[in-house]
Amino acid sequence: QTQLRESGGGLVQAGDSLRPFCAASGRVISSFSMGWGRQASGKEREFVASINWRGETTYHADSVKGRFTISRDNAKNSVYLQMDSLKPEDTGVYFCTMDMTYNSRDYAARTVADYNYWGQGTQVTVSS
Repeated sequence: QTQLRESGGGLVQAGDSLRPFCAASGRVISSFSMGWGRQASGKEREFVASINWRGETTYHADSVKGRFTISRDNAKNSVYLQMDSLKPEDTGVYFCTMDMTYNSRDYAARTVADYNYWGQGTQVTVSS
């Protein structure tokens, strides 16, 4: 059974950094695009970043561009989200996701609806 398990969230102050990561089990992720989404309390899930199967193409939402960086290590079956210059509005549950629809596609999709497998999430709280 495929599992995506996020870790590395936490409580930080504005301006600090965090680096959540996602470890996959039950399936090798190297052929699939991966991504991160987030959901603040009472709001819809927002797509944050994606990376294609080879790690050559990335996308970051305008709200995080220049502050967050997605990366992957296929040898470790893992995906990372480096988050710098955190703001209180970055607070929410961060979810790892995998697009299992396409194999070895150079394009990495950019919306929540494009991804069909999600982890349970890790909480990130940024205080002002």
